[in-house]
Amino acid sequence: MANTLFAAIDMGTNAFKLLIVQAHLPGKFIPLLTVREHVVLGRDSPSSTISTHSQNLSIKSLQNFNKLIQTHNVPLLHTRCVATSAVREAQNKAEFIHSIAETTGFKVDVLSGEEEARFSYLGALQFFPVFENLVLNIDIGGGSTEFAIGLRGKVEFCLSLKLGHVTLTQQNFGDEEAERASNMRYYIRNVIKESGLIDKVKNIGFEIALGSSGTIRAIEKAVFKGYALDFADNEGLLSECKRDWKFSIEELKSVVERFCKGEGQKVRRDGFFKRRSESIIAGGILLDEIFDLLGIKEMLVSGYGLREGLIADSLAKVFDGGYDLNANARFRSILRLATRFNSKRITTSAAEIAGIARECCNFLEQYLLLKFGFKEIFEGLRKYKELDNDGIYLTVDLDEKDLENLEAACLLHNIGLSTGKKGYHKKSYHIIMNGNHLRGYSAEEVKLIALLTRHHRKKLPKFGDASFNELEEAKQKFEVLCAIIRLSVVLHQNGYINYREMDFSHSHEGFKLVIGEERGPNHQPVVEQCVTDKFAVELTHELDYFKKVLKQELSVELKAPPFCSKESSKGSY
Repeated sequence: MANTLFAAIDMGTNAFKLLIVQAHLPGKFIPLLTVREHVVLGRDSPSSTISTHSQNLSIKSLQNFNKLIQTHNVPLLHTRCVATSAVREAQNKAEFIHSIAETTGFKVDVLSGEEEARFSYLGALQFFPVFENLVLNIDIGGGSTEFAIGLRGKVEFCLSLKLGHVTLTQQNFGDEEAERASNMRYYIRNVIKESGLIDKVKNIGFEIALGSSGTIRAIEKAVFKGYALDFADNEGLLSECKRDWKFSIEELKSVVERFCKGEGQKVRRDGFFKRRSESIIAGGILLDEIFDLLGIKEMLVSGYGLREGLIADSLAKVFDGGYDLNANARFRSILRLATRFNSKRITTSAAEIAGIARECCNFLEQYLLLKFGFKEIFEGLRKYKELDNDGIYLTVDLDEKDLENLEAACLLHNIGLSTGKKGYHKKSYHIIMNGNHLRGYSAEEVKLIALLTRHHRKKLPKFGDASFNELEEAKQKFEVLCAIIRLSVVLHQNGYINYREMDFSHSHEGFKLVIGEERGPNHQPVVEQCVTDKFAVELTHELDYFKKVLKQELSVELKAPPFCSKESSKGSY
């Protein structure tokens, strides 16, 4: 597993961010962990020197990242650490980078503005199916803004301007809100006009304008939540599902106008934008001016950016052309929907469940290969055949799309949590069925994914229900996938998330799953949860369902973390 794990660290002007992913060729990766540390290097920008205080904060954050990377067993060659505007402009960057290498072991690559623009574009391609379009990608950072025009993964033009939401906020544009906004607009327009960006964009042109930064995502959220209309849409679950990631110039201007309406807006702004509140005015004004000067009428908003671009670039290099930037566009619609409704923590949790489910499939794949001698198998169940009680062979024919559908259900099973925990599995089902966001999936596949999310917990599925009418030929397939997702969710919810520490075997008695505790770099157990009576009941229930579906016993042995008591720390089922 380790050779398919990759990590990217972005030492940004406003924050340090870590991303760890699991890669699956030819062109898919699933985020396993995302972490953000609030290290504002941009506060040092007036002196063009990174202060000792900021250096200490930076090293502490990177040391935390290093522990997480080691815990996940990401190979050193698969880890990239880059710095952007604040470090790029710092007079003491050489000293800073050397200090990082000495204390953390990370080799920091200080990106040029053009490189930063290119990686941001590559990241956006992993989120939206715009590979064939001429795209203008815009990334507003804390210290600079990057522009790239790309087609089919190749950058036609890129430019970095020293206009960032943090550095603009720190500049003295006046004492009053209106005066500051007016002077800031004047300054931004002059910088953009003098750069030659407007003529270059006009000469090359673009089909789609795409934004790939936290500031732009925050503005899109404000547009959707009705920030400019004095209300927040917390109940429009289905309407949010049907909305795509975009906003118009009119919607942008309405939000920015509300930003600039004086000190009376500060409390509301702080409550909505949290830490980003301090610089969101500058970010909004900057984007508003970019829209006007470049003639942008509408912008798509990417959930991916620089880090995902670094991952894509690393995959292309490691696999020597085996990574396809345009592959699996339909699976990215799953990630867009998951990102739309879930926090990063919940999305990571869903990705871990997908990993457990995939490993269960891996095991069954090996068993079926030995027992039935199938030549054509995939990473999971290709065919399942077993005699039922009447001596009749049960047959389930699966292909790679079915494994992808299982992963999709794992990633989407908890999107209903956005409206509360009670009955969230039912809400997840309705979001998937009513959202029309799973692009490239057939109606039957959408229904299969939705039903898997609906039945990943609580009551077992009953095929007599009307909701199964459209799955005539896929009911048996659904049962196998449902047994896997239910078992994976129960294991994950009770702390057994390290699917790389699972050992599967088969004998005449049936299947056996042994889960050992994962240990981090300091030899401390990562799983810190003992077996409870409630978990024992839940697990036994799922093992009974597994036996009913696959006609074989599955026993589970849970190895105990050393700090649990002898009576409660170990379980065999």
